[in-house]
Amino acid sequence: MKAYTSTFNSKPPEPRKQNLSSPIRRVRNVAPLDRIMLFVRAGGRCEFDGCNRYLLEHHLTLTEGNFAEMAHVVAFKPDGPRGREETRPADINDVNNLMLLCPQCHKLIDDHPTEFTRRTLEEYKARHERRINHVTGLGPDQKTSVLVLKANIGTQAVTVAFDQILEAVSPRYPCSRPGTTIDLTQVDGNGAAFLKTACHTIKRRIQQLLEPGGEVSEAGHISLFALAPIPLLVFLGCQLSNKVPLDLYQRHRDTETWTWKRDAKPVDYQFRRLRSGTRRDKVALVLSLSGTVRLRDLPRSLDSRHSVYELTLKDVVPKTTFLRTRQDLENFRNAYQSALGIIVRDHGMIEKIHLFPAVPAPIAVLCGRELLPKVHPALLVYDYDKAKVGFINQLEVNTHER
Repeated sequence: MKAYTSTFNSKPPEPRKQNLSSPIRRVRNVAPLDRIMLFVRAGGRCEFDGCNRYLLEHHLTLTEGNFAEMAHVVAFKPDGPRGREETRPADINDVNNLMLLCPQCHKLIDDHPTEFTRRTLEEYKARHERRINHVTGLGPDQKTSVLVLKANIGTQAVTVAFDQILEAVSPRYPCSRPGTTIDLTQVDGNGAAFLKTACHTIKRRIQQLLEPGGEVSEAGHISLFALAPIPLLVFLGCQLSNKVPLDLYQRHRDTETWTWKRDAKPVDYQFRRLRSGTRRDKVALVLSLSGTVRLRDLPRSLDSRHSVYELTLKDVVPKTTFLRTRQDLENFRNAYQSALGIIVRDHGMIEKIHLFPAVPAPIAVLCGRELLPKVHPALLVYDYDKAKVGFINQLEVNTHER
């Protein structure tokens, strides 16, 4: 009978020597530097578009830990998701072929590779990492307090998406999300009753916004996104005054975003007298920018006693899409201040100017904001009423009531 020999204490077999002539086997190990670079570029957050989950703590218990997964854009193996690309990366574990993902998003992209293609994932990765790089590079002097004014314009619903606000205010960044919103879309009433309630709400909310110790005093700057009837925008501008630096934004119809364009040629403005009136104290100012306001369009009450001035585009036909760049807005500011100066010079300290604005929202705000107390007259703001087919006097904007 053979003796039984135990193998528990036997020496382990010698490791097989590597055949140097065989192909180099790829391994899944990611180099430490690439691992660090991926986490830093992603900001420790899931790079799947719209997820952005923070991956260094548990989402429920907030326990710190590494809950991230490093996913290959082009799969580690050719038979994996997106693995049969014509041009596979030379280093399949390179940081440029890796995405930081939460487990759910990792499973999603690998279970549906035809929907989440290489091109799609590379765009997600690039967009996310650009945003993280931008946000982490901002300094404290770039803060802004976001102010949104929303009111129904006819039957048109008003929305301002926060991701569009982030893009528009760059390189500034909001002090808080979502900032301050003055929502007038649910205000009851119409006509004069609506305007009275809306103006009261705007005045109260702006006073609260500008109180010491608030967000505006911390940031020292306001970014305004406003969609509302023109008279309310003029009133809003008067309440904001020029005590705090303000950036205004325009919603562009072609792109449906709020980011100022940088490749457009700025427009110029021209100011002229359309009619000389018989009374020195009666003046009207027409702003023909988004459209043309003709003398025959004015109310009959503005008769030959009234002098009528016009501020319009120079060498450009008025249209709704003319306001494209920040410089367009700055050029209007200068032209408007000059126009008010000429009117005061030629007519003296008159009490009121009848204002007929065919303008985009940011310019309406400037019409109220650029009024100087004890220098400029009040504005009687008219708005075009389609139902009545004509301009209707809506409200008076007076700098002495700020």
